[in-house]
Amino acid sequence: MIELSNYDAVIFDMDGVLVDSEPLWKIAMQDVFSSLGSNLEKTDFQKTVGLRIDEVIAYWKPIENWVPEIKEIETDIVTKMVDLIHHQSCPLPGVIETLDFLKLKTPIGLATSSPQKLIDAVLKTLDVKQYFDAIQSAETETQGKPHPAVFLSAAKKMNVRPEKCLVIEDSLNGIIAAKAARMAVVCIPEKTHIPNPKMNLADFQFENMTDFLNEIK
Repeated sequence: MIELSNYDAVIFDMDGVLVDSEPLWKIAMQDVFSSLGSNLEKTDFQKTVGLRIDEVIAYWKPIENWVPEIKEIETDIVTKMVDLIHHQSCPLPGVIETLDFLKLKTPIGLATSSPQKLIDAVLKTLDVKQYFDAIQSAETETQGKPHPAVFLSAAKKMNVRPEKCLVIEDSLNGIIAAKAARMAVVCIPEKTHIPNPKMNLADFQFENMTDFLNEIK
């Protein structure tokens, strides 16, 4: 059972937690990678879920022998993602209700592997920026998830000790990052992820955000 009083802040991941953007990432990556002559399928991208987009590209670039630089490919993917977010996204079920409830109880942070340009697009499209006391992109960190830096930076911005933070994540890399930051983790698996028993590393698991909200109420 989750006792919200045991925590001084709740930190949300973004992709797959606030918004169903994981399928959009796969569309954007497949579109851009195909333009480079790649035959990668959306199922291949399961290997890099939770990583920063530059790290995803760095993983595939030597395998696929792409000529353009990582930053050029990244820019094309993020541009495509911003367009997809603006036209094809809405908050996942239970998200707004959970943010409404938590805002009256505790500081709320956002810590994501996504670049700031995409964070801005999601927060504007979903109209949820006002809920967050701290927003941190792994784009500004030397390493992305599964390194804990992005979570530690978010906690620091809120002046909260890491061990007093509760993180909401959907990916294994995110769970590993939060645990490495000495934070408690709620796992709400993104539905397109291949079931992974390693997700049991999380302290709590729920099918969806509504179930999580009912628990903390």
